[in-house]
Amino acid sequence: MASTSRTPTGRGRGGRGGGSSSLPPPPSTLPLIIEEFFIVVYEDPLVKKVSTPKKFADYLDGQEPAKVYLRATDCGPHLWTVEVLFDGQCRMYLDKGWENFAIAHGVDLGCFIHFKYEGDDVLTMKVFDGTMCRKYYYSDDEDTNDESDDDVKPCIHPL
Repeated sequence: MASTSRTPTGRGRGGRGGGSSSLPPPPSTLPLIIEEFFIVVYEDPLVKKVSTPKKFADYLDGQEPAKVYLRATDCGPHLWTVEVLFDGQCRMYLDKGWENFAIAHGVDLGCFIHFKYEGDDVLTMKVFDGTMCRKYYYSDDEDTNDESDDDVKPCIHPL
């Protein structure tokens, strides 16, 4: 009578062909993919540059952009150019241009901001207020494709 044994997955017979396990590889061998992250605004966004999570800065290691393009998810095609600073300690900051973006989108103390990296240095975002309810926007001019940050009001938060 043949003896049977269970594999770590609980299936199969022992002694046959040394097959491979159907278990996924351990997390340390998987590629690091950071497509989404969030920040909570603890300091005045009009005074302080905003720090992204360290893991996102690590993800961009070697391809550190000088600027990124921010877009509110529901605010038309308008992209906001924001300069990026890296401090050499794996920290990335949204700097010049962030203030105009924050004003136009009602970003304030206590806001929760969800970012999604779309590639090509584009980040789409959703803003949630201090009650954790999402802020929605509409654009005065959906057809404008002007990438100028001179006007600080392409999106308006309905009251």
